[in-house]
Amino acid sequence: MVKHIILWTLKDMSQEEKEKVKAGIKEGLEGLQGKIPGLVDIKVHAGGRLETSTADLMLDSTFDSPEALAGYACHPAHQEVANTKVRPFTVSRACLDFEL
Repeated sequence: MVKHIILWTLKDMSQEEKEKVKAGIKEGLEGLQGKIPGLVDIKVHAGGRLETSTADLMLDSTFDSPEALAGYACHPAHQEVANTKVRPFTVSRACLDFEL
């Protein structure tokens, strides 16, 4: 099993806009469940953020192998979400991938 964790910081925008963007990212990425081979679980944590946080939201996903993670990265459904709901609205991304 492989964990794929992403932390994003959103671009400067109103709180109302941030909430809308976070909801779109959550809906888009969690909607990939069942569509990508080897994707075991995917959750976006977008609410409950404490003021001590240095990121706006987190992706927590699990894959059955490193090859499945590589397939996810270039899968057209993932690319569509990344290009329309994530990348246009983020300024930074940190990634941690590890085997369980």
